[in-house]
Amino acid sequence: EVQLVESGGGSVQPGGSLTLSCAASGFAFDQYWIQWVREAPARGLEWVANINPNGLAIAYEDFVKGRFTVSRDNAKHTAYLQMNDVIPDDTAVYYCVRPMKPWLGLSGPELRDKANGFWGQGTQVTVSS
Repeated sequence: EVQLVESGGGSVQPGGSLTLSCAASGFAFDQYWIQWVREAPARGLEWVANINPNGLAIAYEDFVKGRFTVSRDNAKHTAYLQMNDVIPDDTAVYYCVRPMKPWLGLSGPELRDKANGFWGQGTQVTVSS
């Protein structure tokens, strides 16, 4: 059974840092992209970052570029999202997503629908002073 379990969320002040983890099981982790998506009530689902199976191809949405860092440890079957210099607009539930097929990532439009891919349960991040 494919499982993705996010952790590491919580409350943080603006300018602070958090590291989210995505622990995976039930599939060949080193064959799949891991994609991070967040959901805020006013904005819906927003793609945040991608990392390919070997960790060498990484992409970020513009609003997190330079502040967030995505990484993975294939030996531990875990992906990470390091969030630095957070702002109130980063407040959201953060999900890690595994595409249905190996070696291929989901597109932006596909990531706006939770019916695409396997999604974790999400972890809440709240940024406020």
